[in-house]
Amino acid sequence: MKKSLGAILLTAASSQAFTSSTCETRRVPLHSTVIDEAESMTIPSAGEALLAGESYARQETITPKSYLDDGFIYGLDDSGLERPKGKNANVVVEGDSLETTPFQVGLVSSTFAVQAFFAANAIHTLFEQTNGDVGQTAAFSVATVVASWVAADFGSGIFHWSVDNYGNGRTPIMGNIIAAFQGHHSAPWTIAYRGFCNNVYKLCIPFGIPTVAAINYLSGDNSMAALFFTFFCWIEIMSQELHKWSHQTKAEVPSIVNVLQDLGITIGRVPHAKHHTAPFEGNYCIVSGLCNETLDRSGFFRWMEHTVYKINGVESNAWKLDPELKERTLSGKYAMSE
Repeated sequence: MKKSLGAILLTAASSQAFTSSTCETRRVPLHSTVIDEAESMTIPSAGEALLAGESYARQETITPKSYLDDGFIYGLDDSGLERPKGKNANVVVEGDSLETTPFQVGLVSSTFAVQAFFAANAIHTLFEQTNGDVGQTAAFSVATVVASWVAADFGSGIFHWSVDNYGNGRTPIMGNIIAAFQGHHSAPWTIAYRGFCNNVYKLCIPFGIPTVAAINYLSGDNSMAALFFTFFCWIEIMSQELHKWSHQTKAEVPSIVNVLQDLGITIGRVPHAKHHTAPFEGNYCIVSGLCNETLDRSGFFRWMEHTVYKINGVESNAWKLDPELKERTLSGKYAMSE
């Protein structure tokens, strides 16, 4: 005869001297052939079992997810994070801080110094290649910097899209950057309270000294290419500061910043505010925002997401936040709706 659940519970409780025990919570890899559900079962004492006279249902405990968990998305239910009200600073990534440290200052200072050296060297080489023609050197340098600025806006969009939609805090090398960008959606005003070095130092990892040194080595005698990519890397690091300005009021930034924003040279407050609406599927460019309209109207990022999905089956976070967006994308409707 099969034992009832109550009898089983009574036996288990008695063997433990009328004490309670809990089953172990296990986390099984996503691709495991046997999927065990994370759960927590409370075993009653023998006295409780006798008094109840009925089976005890399993009690499941939902634990808020961490930014280190696979599949964690800021903004989803049970993510463990709620968007704070008002323009307040709220650090959402474990271990993060608004305090500027000597390490951050040293990293940013050394990175900018090396980038300035390579940029100056590129201009000097260009000067020699134009036989000392100051006018030509200046014209080529300005044209290169302008082209690099536009390219950096496009590059910031690609970078922003990728870290917003893929990976998490455990992603190798880029984990902290990904967590910071995704966490920004839960606490968008925190960036306004960061000091310069605290704000930009993370981007010195992908766009810092090793990258610039490699670019200049590979550029060889092509001084314009060296200048283009060196300036590009500097702007990508600075993009986070330009981004911060778009979250601050006019009174909180230098007057020149307001002028640059009004001229469309740097990303403005209203244009960037369009990005901060779930599912955060567009307006990713944060240098000047010049490329945003073209990229969104063309459906460039939806095409990118569809391509990624076809290659490895990974969905973007924007899809997970908006299933209808996923359906439209998979049907080939890439253009961002107005």
